[in-house]
Amino acid sequence: MPFYHTLGKIPHKRHIQFRKPDGSLYYEQLFGTIGFDGMYSNSYHEQRPTQVKAIKKQYSVAPKIAKSNNIQSYRLKGFQVKPEKDFLESRKTVLVNQDCAIVLSAPKESTKNYFYKNTDADELIFVHRGTGKLRTMFGNLDFKYGDYLLIPRGIIYKIDFDTADNRLFIVESHSPIYTPKRYRNWFGQLLEHSPFCERDIRKPQELETYNESGDFLMKVKKKGEIIEMIYASHPFDVVGYDGYNYPYAFSIHDFEPITGRIHQPPPVHQTFETNAFVVCSFVPRLYDYHPQSIPAPYNHSNIDSDEVLYYVDGDFMSRNDIEAGHISLHPAGIPHGPHPGAAERSIGKVKTDELAVMVDTFKPLMVTEEAMKIADNDYYKSWLE
Repeated sequence: MPFYHTLGKIPHKRHIQFRKPDGSLYYEQLFGTIGFDGMYSNSYHEQRPTQVKAIKKQYSVAPKIAKSNNIQSYRLKGFQVKPEKDFLESRKTVLVNQDCAIVLSAPKESTKNYFYKNTDADELIFVHRGTGKLRTMFGNLDFKYGDYLLIPRGIIYKIDFDTADNRLFIVESHSPIYTPKRYRNWFGQLLEHSPFCERDIRKPQELETYNESGDFLMKVKKKGEIIEMIYASHPFDVVGYDGYNYPYAFSIHDFEPITGRIHQPPPVHQTFETNAFVVCSFVPRLYDYHPQSIPAPYNHSNIDSDEVLYYVDGDFMSRNDIEAGHISLHPAGIPHGPHPGAAERSIGKVKTDELAVMVDTFKPLMVTEEAMKIADNDYYKSWLE
């Protein structure tokens, strides 16, 4: 998120002596992306963040591809993904390309005996079910239903759930995830016509600081593998930091919809962007108010992107037989639009209560074996009269 944040204790200048009460030095770390050209933060640690005692197991978590060249529309029944105890083991990649992975997860337990770091990708976690606390090296964030949790790559974290009933929709991005450029002025401030503002962004406010030595299990994701490492000091030993690179939360319920006299195109729902895909939020809103408007979307061809829509709650006016937790995949190259009868049903309606998350990728997505386990193979026929 392109605005400044500071938490904890920091010196008045970067790269100068910053001493503990006993006179020894805190250890500074520059935590940045895109070399030294992207967003970064400077953090200060009780112990050196470079102490690795051992490297243990290394194993693949790369998804198994079922269809590498897909032109078929699918419906995936996301709630058929079975809950699993472990947070990492519960993550099932259903769609993937070289830029991103789309993951469903139903973890039953908090991460207890290990820390996690994804060095491959930023993670955007949408909380469909569950409440709890995201605990990170840069502070903690409480979360609940409808929250997006944006965790930049390399952030060390744990996740604590309040109950065993949790459902997450996760997008892993190999390029940084930003707020849309068209919502920002040249200083990076969100513009007046943006559907959300800085007040809606929840930054970490609770900094856990431990000065402990021992054996701390870190599970690191790199190039589709998990590498288990033993750190010699507690990963949450930051006494303070400042900068632009940190985790944050944003609730889909704080997205203010943009409406008009006639049907507005999907970009008005845009919430996040990368150089390879966009994420949009469809929220309860008033319908178009032209006297002859058709609130349902018009047919459109996905020539340049695959469209993935994750249905969260409400009445999905453009689809028949869609339930919460379902995912529709409409691949590039073929048109799609409202199901038979949907356009007619929408005429005269004044509002919708639908809630959904959309991911439009600029390169084709591959369908995984995990996706085929929960796929409706006849969905592509659902537009037949």
